[in-house]
Amino acid sequence: MKSYTVEATDFSPEVVLDPKNNTFEISGISRPENANEFYEPIVIWLDEYVKNPNEHTEFKFRFDYFNTSSLKFFLMILSKCKEITESDAKLSIKWFHDVEDESMLEAGKSLEELSELKFDFVINE
Repeated sequence: MKSYTVEATDFSPEVVLDPKNNTFEISGISRPENANEFYEPIVIWLDEYVKNPNEHTEFKFRFDYFNTSSLKFFLMILSKCKEITESDAKLSIKWFHDVEDESMLEAGKSLEELSELKFDFVINE
């Protein structure tokens, strides 16, 4: 399967979905002008990926900031991740946050609860 990558801008995060190198990461600032336009191709790509996922997928979320319209799409992405766990494949999710950024940690915990997936919370170095 072909990888899907998007370079970060001032308004949208870097996206790397690369099954060959087992790299799945969304990082940076997520406040795209049109969240649907930005995130829909990611959800479509994941639709295909979950049909034949790697033996183990580690998905990393590393945000400096995100807006509420992005949050809806994070839940869609996590829903696709949950489909991975319904096969024999393994999934781990790492949610990165700064040690002093309580709101980013709480956002990750809320997404963990809503998605019913287990997150590993990692402090940025």
